[in-house]
Amino acid sequence: MKLRCAIFLLLTAVVAFGCRTEPLAPADFSASGWRVRQGQAVWKPSSSRSELAGDLLLATNANGNFFVQFSKMPFPLATAQISDGQWQIEFGADRFSWHGNGTPPDRFVWFQLPRALLGENLHGDWHFQNAMTNSWRLENPHTGETLEGEFFP
Repeated sequence: MKLRCAIFLLLTAVVAFGCRTEPLAPADFSASGWRVRQGQAVWKPSSSRSELAGDLLLATNANGNFFVQFSKMPFPLATAQISDGQWQIEFGADRFSWHGNGTPPDRFVWFQLPRALLGENLHGDWHFQNAMTNSWRLENPHTGETLEGEFFP
C-alpha cells in the first residue's frame, strides 16, 4: 500500500511540475553575439484603441534569441522575449504575462517584429513594410493592430 501511495505521489508531482515553465531570466546584452537597436514606435493595439507612442528596444542574438521592449518612460508597456526555445510576454510592468515553450502565439506583434526585420515569413495575418532605411510598419488587417517604428542610426 505504501508503495502505491509513493508511486501515486511521484506521478502526481511529475504531471504537476514536469511541463511547467518558469519565467525567463533577463537577457544579458553584454554577452557575446547580441545586437541592440533603439528607436521609437507607435503602437495601435486594435482598430478600436488609441495609438501609443514610446521608445523601442530590440536586442537580437545570432542563435535566434531576442528581447523587445516598448516603453513610455519610466514604465514598460510591453516586453517580449525568446530564449532557448522558451517565450515570455508581459504587458504593463507584470500586470499581464504569459510564457511557454516552443513557438510563441501569432497574435502578439512583439514576436513578429524580429522575424519581419530579418526578412522571415510572418505567422498569422501579419504584413510587413519597410518604409525607408530604418523605418518600418507591421500590420494585422484582421485585428487593426499596427506597429510603426524607426531605429536610430
